[in-house]
Amino acid sequence: MNIAVNASGVTETIYLKDYTPPAFAVQDIHLDIRVFDDHSIVRSTLQVQRQHPGDLILLGRDLQLQRIVVNGQQLAENQYQLDAEQLIIAELPDQAIIETEVIIHPESNTQLEGLYQAGSDLFVTQNEPEGFRKITFYPDRPDVLSVFTTRVEADLKYPVLLANGNLLETGTVGSDRHYAIWQDPTQKPSYLFACVIGNLQVLKDRYTTIEGRDVALEIYAVEKDIPKCQIAMQALKDSMRWDEEHYGRAYDLDNYMIVATSAFNMGAMENKGLNIFNTSCVLADPEVTTDAAIMRVQSVIAHEYFHNWTGNRITCRDWFQLCLKEGLTVFRDQSFSEDLQSPAVQRIDDVSVLKSHQFPEDAGPLSHPPRPDHFVEINNFYTATVYEKGAEISRMMATLLGKEKFRQGTDEYFYRHDGQAVTVEEWVAALSAGSGVDLSAFLTWYNQPGTPTLAVQAAHDAQAKTLTLHFKQSIKSHHKYPSLKAVPIPVALALFDAESGEQFTLDCTDLFENQVKDGVYLFTQEQATITFQQIAQKPVISLLRNFSAPVNLDFDYSDAELAFLLRHETNGFNQWQATQALLERILLQDHSVDVYLQAMQQVLPQLAPQDPLLASRLLDVPTESYLASRIDQNYQPEFVAEKREALLNKLAQFMGDFWKEIYQDFDPDQQQEFSQAMGVRALRNIALSMLARHGDTCAFDWAFNLYQHTTNMTERLGAMRVLVWNNAPQAEQVLADFYQRFKDEALALDQWFMIQAAHPQADQQQIAQLTAHADYDLGTPNRIRAVTGGLASRPVNLWQNVGVEHFIGLAKLMDEKNPIVGARMIQVLSRWYTLAEPRQHEVKAALQQLQAEVKSKNVVETVNSMLAI
Repeated sequence: MNIAVNASGVTETIYLKDYTPPAFAVQDIHLDIRVFDDHSIVRSTLQVQRQHPGDLILLGRDLQLQRIVVNGQQLAENQYQLDAEQLIIAELPDQAIIETEVIIHPESNTQLEGLYQAGSDLFVTQNEPEGFRKITFYPDRPDVLSVFTTRVEADLKYPVLLANGNLLETGTVGSDRHYAIWQDPTQKPSYLFACVIGNLQVLKDRYTTIEGRDVALEIYAVEKDIPKCQIAMQALKDSMRWDEEHYGRAYDLDNYMIVATSAFNMGAMENKGLNIFNTSCVLADPEVTTDAAIMRVQSVIAHEYFHNWTGNRITCRDWFQLCLKEGLTVFRDQSFSEDLQSPAVQRIDDVSVLKSHQFPEDAGPLSHPPRPDHFVEINNFYTATVYEKGAEISRMMATLLGKEKFRQGTDEYFYRHDGQAVTVEEWVAALSAGSGVDLSAFLTWYNQPGTPTLAVQAAHDAQAKTLTLHFKQSIKSHHKYPSLKAVPIPVALALFDAESGEQFTLDCTDLFENQVKDGVYLFTQEQATITFQQIAQKPVISLLRNFSAPVNLDFDYSDAELAFLLRHETNGFNQWQATQALLERILLQDHSVDVYLQAMQQVLPQLAPQDPLLASRLLDVPTESYLASRIDQNYQPEFVAEKREALLNKLAQFMGDFWKEIYQDFDPDQQQEFSQAMGVRALRNIALSMLARHGDTCAFDWAFNLYQHTTNMTERLGAMRVLVWNNAPQAEQVLADFYQRFKDEALALDQWFMIQAAHPQADQQQIAQLTAHADYDLGTPNRIRAVTGGLASRPVNLWQNVGVEHFIGLAKLMDEKNPIVGARMIQVLSRWYTLAEPRQHEVKAALQQLQAEVKSKNVVETVNSMLAI
């Protein structure tokens, strides 16, 4: 196995099996952070107490140690060991006071970890997973929980001084500096520490919890962005109320603060009481923000708030347990979002992300369990597998238990482990004890990689009036995990009368005796069989309803049966799933498109007025990137793109009148609810693109008129895409106009970059112009992602020189400047080995050359894994 080395030449592959608890606990820490223009001084005082035999190990990186004092005595250099990663003090008494002083340089910190300068008027922190060691020497691991008291001092030009917890004191230092002292009364690990120094404005509100606590709510941003914080503020209050109603969890501090910055590697961070957010996840206004982005803001606000209990009050024992806090919290925020739009559409959106990102990850060289058993760089494991598959494991258990028993299980979890750092085993044990149902078999899901395939065969006996389903599960072998086991798979299913479309009532017997209860069958072995009685006619079977398990389904549906489910399924998600299965056959297996077109022609005119958002999702056609993930060898991007374009052209032509009716007759301004208006806008944008594809002469004029007169960003961008991606005569005009309108709105300008990078004919010159643009900034991850996301969305361009050279060059640039971003960006090339020759050989050679040149643990580990195939 290839491994990275640190500055001392010591290998750093870390294994779960080697976990040992820390020798010392930190009962409390007093921090004094003084920020100056060209450096910062950090003094820390730790009160430590021995728990186990061993030396005190304080982790530190890029710190200039000025002094270290133990129990009032300054240590000489021969009284401690210091290298590039840690400070070791031997022969300590069982209790000690450790004082250190270090100099750090946030003003030149481009990696956006620890304390760093985020623009001219702002300093922020990002400490998950291992950023705190870049602030001061500390046992920087999640199982060391302490009470933090923080003094922050800076020039008066930075009026905002924030840290975790409650404000104790403020004051001035001389004529030009001031300070604030904060204390967080709850014990927390260092990764949840945060401080903010800057020139920001604040939006304020209040919330009273079910326990009667009056909580001050504050969202900090630059002055021009404060009006765009209103949606986030409402989402925060809605999240607090939702967590009280669904989990009985009330907030526990007197204030809850959110700070927005564009210089942020992550989406957001749940630091206790002081969340740091990427601006893309907190700023929202329909004039400058799309509907999808507004939904994401509400979801991420909820996610970080829910972490207060599932992540902060109960945290991870070690970073191998990351999927515990993230998977459970993603499941919670997905459930919250189901209340914001229809549950079916939310599930469609969540599974779309899972299948577009996590399934390909599981199928490629970067495959790993939701709980990995080793890593070189933990930042590389903030992945779709940890987050999205981790959420699916919690969802499977919740599906089996039902709402009441799942709530009993989570109540037990909070009761047992509040204030602790725990493991996946402890989560499953508490859930089992509280619900009275043994869920220990689900630990297998956490501990092995890969996406299982669920093969189902059906046999109907008309004479005996029985339907027998035979289940078999399998999983692709993995060179690092040779002994893969069967996993418990909840199979939600329904039977429909093939003539009337009516749904059968299934037998309800005890679920945990492997029968069907409430439409769910728990399949736990490699093979099993169930039989339904009194089934006179062969039914149409709907499997994995609501995507009850994250598996690939292998069932010999006929195209007609899939079209039947599209027409008759009562579960909106399964309507979409049947549509996707049918489209995948058409695009990858050359099935006829006619049955799909006829079903859509029958369903859409009836569904669109009732549920425009679901109708818009049924019009999803699998992306080229998703289709690529379904091809394991001899992948030819141009061929897949041609097939997809041909299908879209037929759909545009076949339903030409429908597109005109949608565009002309549906008015989002007439809708009372946001989700309905969002659905209408989504449908109209699809209709406009279909009209342009069909060659309708009015399409470009309608798009240009919409672009000029709308005040809604979803509509404006929909119109601009039609014009730009079809090279309409008005394309250059709208690009220039959009830039002038929104050049001072960073998130809107990201969309301007993305649309151009995603142009179907984007070439090296166009990408070079975008990356040479004055507004393209390598110090702003959002801007990088705008270009890379657009380029990667078109595999035909991605796998040409324009794409490969861009991502290889970006990885080289970011290897030193921001290796977290560099490692994540290069992963887009991880399925190089599926390409047809000679392209496969060419990309491999480029990656091998990159492998020889990069140095950071993040990028080295990622590229090594990509080539270990």
